[in-house]
Amino acid sequence: MVALDVLGRRGALRVLWELRGAELTFRALQAASDMNPASLNKRIKELRELDIIDHSGDGYHLTKHGRSLMAAFEPLQAWAETWARQVDI
Repeated sequence: MVALDVLGRRGALRVLWELRGAELTFRALQAASDMNPASLNKRIKELRELDIIDHSGDGYHLTKHGRSLMAAFEPLQAWAETWARQVDI
């Protein structure tokens, strides 16, 4: 329930989405996610506490748990793409 609570907070999934392909600095992550610095800092702190993202010299990145979480979202992404085509969104 803790993980679902954090993931349901504004911007949390967006942070994960932006980190899915590469490490990003705070500024690059802020620009990509279009979040204000205070909100982004809060989401980063929460996601780091859950060991879903971490920071290295090159920026923020998904951890092993973060990558497995994103893999778990793949069926949902496939469903969303099919649904969007069918409802013409």
